[in-house]
Amino acid sequence: RDFNERCAQCSEVNWGLTDGGRYYCRSCHNVTERTREVVNTDFMTNSRVQTISKHPRKQEKTGGGCEWYVCEGFQLVLKKQAEALEALGVCPQMKDEILCNFWRCYLQKSKQAYCNRPAGETVKALSVCESSTDVDSEPDRPSILHLLSLSESEGDLQTDCSFASSMSKVSENTSVYSGSVDGSLYLMKNQKEKLRMTMPMTLSFCYMALLWLREPMTLSELLRFVVEGHIPYLNVFRLFPEKMKLCGLDLKIFCVESWPVYEEVHNKMLELAAFLDLPRFPDVTDNCFLHPDMLCIKYLMEANLPDELHNWTCRVVKKIGIGEVDFLTLVPGNKSTRKVKYDILAAAVIIVVLKLLFLLDDNYEWLLSDLAEERNKNNKEGGQYFEFKKWYEVVKHSLDVEQKKLDEERAKYVWRCEKPLFYSVKNKSKVLKRRQMVVNLQNQFGKLSGPVQRAEKPNPSSFQLSWSEENTDCFHGHSLKGILQEKRGLLTAMNPDYWLCTVKLCNERLCGHLAHYREVDFPQSYHFVLRLFSFLLRIQPSYIHDEVCMIEHKLFNKKLYKKLKYNTVLRK
Repeated sequence: RDFNERCAQCSEVNWGLTDGGRYYCRSCHNVTERTREVVNTDFMTNSRVQTISKHPRKQEKTGGGCEWYVCEGFQLVLKKQAEALEALGVCPQMKDEILCNFWRCYLQKSKQAYCNRPAGETVKALSVCESSTDVDSEPDRPSILHLLSLSESEGDLQTDCSFASSMSKVSENTSVYSGSVDGSLYLMKNQKEKLRMTMPMTLSFCYMALLWLREPMTLSELLRFVVEGHIPYLNVFRLFPEKMKLCGLDLKIFCVESWPVYEEVHNKMLELAAFLDLPRFPDVTDNCFLHPDMLCIKYLMEANLPDELHNWTCRVVKKIGIGEVDFLTLVPGNKSTRKVKYDILAAAVIIVVLKLLFLLDDNYEWLLSDLAEERNKNNKEGGQYFEFKKWYEVVKHSLDVEQKKLDEERAKYVWRCEKPLFYSVKNKSKVLKRRQMVVNLQNQFGKLSGPVQRAEKPNPSSFQLSWSEENTDCFHGHSLKGILQEKRGLLTAMNPDYWLCTVKLCNERLCGHLAHYREVDFPQSYHFVLRLFSFLLRIQPSYIHDEVCMIEHKLFNKKLYKKLKYNTVLRK
């Protein structure tokens, strides 16, 4: 009641007090630097005592570390990832406005901060303390206000000290060992309904922020930058400050020993958006980078395909309606709409166009290539006709070289961190001794073999395969006139046939895929094109095959319906 200033964020006058004595806004949860002055007559008459604005972190008895929570660790990871994305050219407001608000909303929804802590959790922690330390706990303890301060000046979380003390008693008196205060309880609690935070979910947060801002970075690019080391993810705990001791069960939470998976990150992003009750995302319009027409230009350039194919991809996108705003824009929680994977969708459109023009049945495309080769020999105008066979040989050579390089880098990757990690205090001395032995052996072998040149981190680039226009191996300017014919004022394919990848789609919710893909069941030309885009997007070919099947069924929906109806009548 004594503090009547308006909130700097929402202009409301609705203040509450944290346990540290700071004022916070009950409307927008903004924490101020102002503290409450309290008159304490029990201590000394006619004297005023100001409460401590922030409880100092309790220093551990050994190791010189301090108390920290698992959510603090994830907040630090998100901060480092956002800074890395900003260094790559992402809009600066992503970190301070979008990602920060998403994180605050998650902490509030999962009841970790910005809310009244459920009394059950406090009582549970205190009951554990009582059973292990024989200390009487308060049976009717009120719920505690647990607030977070995400300001840059503090750099850590303003946690509830009374709850921290009880949690530290739990961690000290249980056999489970961890560096964080709540590491053991974090893994023991069943938090499926609360969407418990994991390392892959940090990438889901980043992708959700990128999608909200409609940044020109797809999910496949984000994961590729992670693998290349431009975005902290693998061994990210090396960036933790020294006072945040990481050991024991914390390693199961923050130590990652596998590459991020596209499907897992994408599905967690959808779950997060629904869990946070986010509104409809900003519209993905035709001038947005995530629109199929825009992404098709990028992938046509990277796949070294003719520029004229873009006209055909635009026609396919328009005909089946996958370029509409309502189809492309994410609406969290709407189960009736299919969630779009923008990069996979664009790659699938290009493959469908290649099938429309070249059939990709291991026969027709080679016939067209031979005809184009003869025309190029007799061509005096200077323009080149597109030869599928020559394109296949050039791209296959570059693809094999890059794939081999990628496989070698992944095989040589050292998953173990140079900093020794241990799961328990008992094993600490053994781990340190073993680590020292490994370092000594490496130094001895290094003197015998000579200095080993470490592979340099590649510069971040949106393109993995680059083709110079001046090079004869570049097919961007090649013409498709040799395989097209004019019909009713429109250019159409000379090929009247088309083969479908599947006649009937599977239930994606039950099978996990719209169609099943096995290499032996499809032509080698089709498999090569799938393999090319699988390398560019760093995903399994089966996921691209699913999108191809979905586009084909939208494109030939009427013909398929008539065929299925005719077959049903014949069976009757």
